[in-house]
Amino acid sequence: MATTATNKQPLLVDRVFHKAVSAMSLASGSATSLDIEGTNQSAVLVDCSANDGAVVEDLYVIARTSTDQAYTALFYLSSAVDYLRPTEGVYVGKLTSSTTAAAKTSATDLPKVLAPLAHVGSDAQVRALYIPKGNVLWCTLQLAGSVNTTDTPIIAAQGGFY
Repeated sequence: MATTATNKQPLLVDRVFHKAVSAMSLASGSATSLDIEGTNQSAVLVDCSANDGAVVEDLYVIARTSTDQAYTALFYLSSAVDYLRPTEGVYVGKLTSSTTAAAKTSATDLPKVLAPLAHVGSDAQVRALYIPKGNVLWCTLQLAGSVNTTDTPIIAAQGGFY
């Protein structure tokens, strides 16, 4: 493939990923604010600590049961792989689950990327979340008070490593 005069090549995905986390183990990462708390239960969704990075094209949550309460999944970037520390976690977005069983809610406000797109319309740019080399995408639930963890949603990401 041809390169530009400055020897830059386009982003090419080496291998795809699709990772889902059962939020049953995520009792709480943040009770009421978007700041991660000291004692939290968070999970690694995409690990780019040992590769060149990734592009997440879809972040979504799936409601496991019908419930009166919608759950909010929070997403953070951090350089830590073992534990999401409050001083290292940077908030990058959230998703609120449906209250209907098996309903999928996808992120619609991911950042726009500078990738060519064969599309004509009102929004002719691809949206994706870039995870830089050495970073990890963490997810957790925003819970206040006691919660039945058998109702918590499945949190997932799909994209590719490069």
